[in-house]
Amino acid sequence: MSIAQNKKAFHDYFIEDKYEAGLMLAGWEVKAIRASRVQLKEAYVVIKNGEVFLIGAHISPLATASTHVHPDATRSRKLLLHAEEISKLIGKVERAGYTLVPLDMHYTRGRIKLEIGLAKGKKQHDKRQSAKERETDREVQRAMRNKV
Repeated sequence: MSIAQNKKAFHDYFIEDKYEAGLMLAGWEVKAIRASRVQLKEAYVVIKNGEVFLIGAHISPLATASTHVHPDATRSRKLLLHAEEISKLIGKVERAGYTLVPLDMHYTRGRIKLEIGLAKGKKQHDKRQSAKERETDREVQRAMRNKV
């Protein structure tokens, strides 16, 4: 079940590969995410010192957040991946010119997971081409639906 999606990532990047990562979250963040108060639009993923972090994801704290905790809506959150996956990602990002983008936040067996994509940036003409293809697909679907 999807909580939040980053539709802008598919517009701006060619997604080559996808990985599912766990998140290290505080209690107030889990409650806010369960209330769908999360936004991935401006978020990105970086690798520092062999660890993977989600930066820029906005999780709005609930009004009923604890009084002794001062929530930071856009703090860096550590992502949990296997060591082999991290080393593979480091190689691709540093050598091959890829970038990591968050695609989808969802539940897996009651846990909150983040799907990250290994992506290459699109040029402006690639974005136009994608829009044309999407529009022609819609027209074909409309014609098929109206014909039947």
